[in-house]
Amino acid sequence: MATGRTHRPATRSRGIPEATVARLPLYLRALTALSERSVPTVSSEELAAAAGVNSAKLRKDFSYLGSYGTRGVGYDVEYLVYQISRELGLTQDWPVVIVGIGNLGAALANYGGFASRGFRVAALIDADPAMAGKPVAGIPVQHTDELESIITDNGVSIGVIATPAGAAQQVCDRLVAAGVTSILNFAPTVLTVPDGVDVRKVDLSIELQILAFHEQRKAGEEATAERAAAAPAAPRKQTAADQGPDGDVPAVMPA
Repeated sequence: MATGRTHRPATRSRGIPEATVARLPLYLRALTALSERSVPTVSSEELAAAAGVNSAKLRKDFSYLGSYGTRGVGYDVEYLVYQISRELGLTQDWPVVIVGIGNLGAALANYGGFASRGFRVAALIDADPAMAGKPVAGIPVQHTDELESIITDNGVSIGVIATPAGAAQQVCDRLVAAGVTSILNFAPTVLTVPDGVDVRKVDLSIELQILAFHEQRKAGEEATAERAAAAPAAPRKQTAADQGPDGDVPAVMPA
């Protein structure tokens, strides 16, 4: 089986936009759920709703894959699963190392979705000597002194950093120097990498702060609406139609 060190995903050579690449995993997740329910075909509208995008954008994204569906039938679910998996490089075996086996790193190691999505946790690495040899998710933790040899021996091109912020850049530099060309960063810091190295950052605190912003805005809108509903109606401005023939206001207003 091919490894990540000798094969790269086809997306860049095919000229697929980065925004489309970012949505392909969403489509794949929705399609996989349909496949597990033995659904043979799906319309662009149904799949777009399941993936959380609009159908026009989905059809445009799939056009980059050369997939246009069949009018009146939709898309073949199994074929799309294969097609997107191939474009994302998930038909290969991608060995991954996780550096930093604290609570987050251990949780990532125990995540059961790696294998079914084309990834294999090749090694768990930590700087704490007391962690060396301890099994996490059935894999013995190895010390950071062995990082370079681990990457070389396992042909690793994808590294996951789950260390504290202060150690992340040093770990990143060592990963890159050893041959890692893609990094998933969970450390709360921005990494500096050379050209040719891809970094994806996952920062849970930032995502929560964005949600807090939206919650605050919704609360403000609700408070504004409540104040508007409770406010007394403004007095009606007198118009010429309300006046009598001499300009006086009639004693009895017309019905």
